[in-house]
Amino acid sequence: TAKKEDIVYRNGAKESNLLCVSGDLGGAYMGLQILEREKAVFKDNPKLQPDLEGKDYILERQLKPEARKDIDDLLKKLSIKPTSMIDISDGLAADLYHLCDASNVGAEISLDSIPIDENIETSRRTEAAAFAIGGGEDFELLFTSKRRAISNKKFPPMTRIGEITSNVG
Repeated sequence: TAKKEDIVYRNGAKESNLLCVSGDLGGAYMGLQILEREKAVFKDNPKLQPDLEGKDYILERQLKPEARKDIDDLLKKLSIKPTSMIDISDGLAADLYHLCDASNVGAEISLDSIPIDENIETSRRTEAAAFAIGGGEDFELLFTSKRRAISNKKFPPMTRIGEITSNVG
C-alpha cells in the first residue's frame, strides 16, 4: 500500500551514512531467558509458581512483539528519509550484516552507544550488550541516513550507533 517513492530497501546504505536504531535492544531475549528459566524450575517442581513479578515489559517484548510503525511517521515529521532500513528480528549483529551485505558496505558501531533495555538483569554491561547485539526478536528498526539529515535534530526514540564504512571484505 506504500507509494513507490516512500519504500526504503536494505540496499541503499552508502559510505559515511549514519547508522541508527529505534527503541532499545535485548529485552525480548531477556524475556525468553526468564521464560526458559521458569519453565526449567517448573519441570523440576510443578508446585512452584513462576516468578514473573515486575517482568511485564520484557515478557511482552518476547510474547507480544510490536512493529515500530510510529518510527515512519516520526522520520517523516523530522524530514528524514532513510537510505536503507531493516527490522531487527534476528538480532542487531545479524540484521546489520544483512543490511551491509545488501548494500555492499561495511559498518562501524560503538558498543557504548547501543541502547540496551534497562530491564536486562545482569551486572555486566558486556553481557547486556551481548543480549542486545545477538538476542533478536526486538522488532526495532535499524536504518541509515545521510549525515546532514540528522546532525541538528532532536532524535528520540532513535539512537545513532555508528556509521557506514566502505566494504571491508
